[in-house]
Amino acid sequence: MKIALLSRDPTLYSTCRLVAAAQARGHEVQVIDVLRCYMNISTQAQSIHYKGEELKGFDAVIPRIGASVTFYGTAVLRQFEMLGVFALNESVAIARARDKLRSLQLLSRKGIGLPITGYAHAPDDIEDLLKMVGGPPLVIKLLEGAQGIGVVLADTEPAAKGLIETFMGLRANILVQEYIAEAQGADIRCFVIGERVVAAMKRQAKPGEFRSNLHRGGSASPIRITPQERSTATHAARIMGLNVAGVDILRSQRGPLVLEVNSTPGLEGIEGATGKDIAGLMIEYLEKNAALARTRVYRQA
Repeated sequence: MKIALLSRDPTLYSTCRLVAAAQARGHEVQVIDVLRCYMNISTQAQSIHYKGEELKGFDAVIPRIGASVTFYGTAVLRQFEMLGVFALNESVAIARARDKLRSLQLLSRKGIGLPITGYAHAPDDIEDLLKMVGGPPLVIKLLEGAQGIGVVLADTEPAAKGLIETFMGLRANILVQEYIAEAQGADIRCFVIGERVVAAMKRQAKPGEFRSNLHRGGSASPIRITPQERSTATHAARIMGLNVAGVDILRSQRGPLVLEVNSTPGLEGIEGATGKDIAGLMIEYLEKNAALARTRVYRQA
């Protein structure tokens, strides 16, 4: 196959691993900076150009689109889809998962366990919002945050009110969530490919930190997940319409709770923690499904 890999940085671990895995299986791979693509969107001559040349002849595209370039990145990916190129994750699914509020609404509609989450616009509603969510402590999250950035723990009600008022004053969109104390600063990253969890790792926050993200100094180790956690992860990925996803789960007294469904999960942490060839499994999935153009986009508002 001829594969387009959309990545802004060819030196990133995940990009390098995917290129190596594809080439090892005899495929041709071109790494493409999505922001350097430009498109002809006319009815008769749809095309994608890159650094002065037309991109054509591709059988599949692997999107590794960063959160900061979601809008343009999904537009380019959509153009590949319009040209009949099979996408490992489709543009509509990526956009759905990147919208944290929308994704939580869809997951809750389908019965997926979630932390109690509140969302409001007006400062006058803060007090009632806090009563609705419960606590403290409370977790306050920027909707546009990533890798643990923009996630704050408020230990007291006055602190929570002050943080929410500050964010609202800056016109920032935020979520307010209950703090799951029994998780003890740990979450589980389930790596889903197709209909199964191919690897799972426990991420533990460093001392004095509640965010378990590896970018925030958290540690990773392999973990055995329960059948309920496995089912929750695959169901959440299916609801988002993602063929490949990193589903972050908290263990709580009322069962697994989904924090987020990541459409571009990194490979370095999960491969390092589990020793599994995740990149190879992604290419294997691509081989099995690209020729049939099989995907599982969940057609949902």
